[in-house]
Formats: sequence, C-alpha cells, structure tokens
Amino acid sequence: MWIQIAAISGMLAVVAGAFGAHGLKARVGAEHLDAWLTAAHYHLLHSVVLLVLGLFAAYSGRSVKLPGSLFLTGMILFSGSIYLLVLTKMRWLGPVTPIGGTILIFAWLSLLRVGAD
Repeated sequence: MWIQIAAISGMLAVVAGAFGAHGLKARVGAEHLDAWLTAAHYHLLHSVVLLVLGLFAAYSGRSVKLPGSLFLTGMILFSGSIYLLVLTKMRWLGPVTPIGGTILIFAWLSLLRVGAD
C-alpha cells in the first residue's frame, strides 16, 4: 500500500512543482511562489521516503504503519496547507503548516523505532 501511496504522492508533487514553476509565476508574488516551491520540495522529498518505507516493508515483512502514517499526515498538513494558502488566501490555515512540520519531525523520529525492531 505504501508504494502506491508514494507513487500517487510523488506524481502530485511533480505536478505541484511544475504548476508552481510555470502556472503560478505570473499570478503570485515571489514570497508566495517561494512558499509553494518549498511545499512542493518537501512533498516530493517525503514521497520518496514513503517509497523507501514501502520497499522496506515489502522486502522485510516489517510494519511501517506508524512512520508511514506520520509522513503522509505531515505532508498533507504541511504541504497541503501551503498549497491552499497560496491558492485561496485562507489565512486560518496558517497554524496548520507548523503542525504538519511537527508531525514530519515525529515521523523522522519514528524511524528510530523501525530500525530498532
């Protein structure tokens, strides 16, 4: 399951990056464009992590449910909130971004458990 999620997430990250580089350039200011590209960068990076976790689980038979769920949730909250902030200007989403970032930190820490099992 994690490999399929990583494939879809990675594809969406590339689409988001391309949209930011080409579709948003003339529509938003430099600050918003930088935020968008940061979100796309984190999105793609963590999609690769999900792919590696999926491959690890497939070959080892070990569960990656905790880190996979944390990475996915963190990506959605971090990158997703930035995407929506740039596109919709819904300022109430601002506090969601650091929550997503914090979850990504915990996702990375949860890998210590995977390595220790």
